[in-house]
Amino acid sequence: MHVRRIVKRGFTLVEILIVVVILGILAAIVVPQFTNAANEARGGNTATQQSTIENQIELWAARHNGQYPDLVGDGWGDRDTAGTMIGDNYLKAIPVNPFTGTSTVEASDDPAGDAAGAAEEGGTGWFYNRDTGEIRAANLDEVDEGDGG
Repeated sequence: MHVRRIVKRGFTLVEILIVVVILGILAAIVVPQFTNAANEARGGNTATQQSTIENQIELWAARHNGQYPDLVGDGWGDRDTAGTMIGDNYLKAIPVNPFTGTSTVEASDDPAGDAAGAAEEGGTGWFYNRDTGEIRAANLDEVDEGDGG
């Protein structure tokens, strides 16, 4: 006579719960790292864009008797109009601030001060001083954190 052994296959509830807890702990450690990496990438991108704009503004001023362009006025993004940063091929396109998702420019007497507190989504992209040619990205705090400054 043969005795059949019944072999139970599968995992117990306790084993499954242990695996789920371990995966939860790993996720809690890894997810913030991805968030930090994304913010650092945005900060680096913004800092690079800001540096490019600053260089092109200085080049404009050097070619226009020391006068800085009016980025706030009409024509900042007008590709067909001569006498603008894009129309004269100083920039290919209006840079978009990745923190706010916009490329709008506001005039400011203190771009650094105004930029530090302007982090809202869809708000101003850049703050610009017409007199000094200084430009700052909105959400300057994030840029400073992102580039290690």
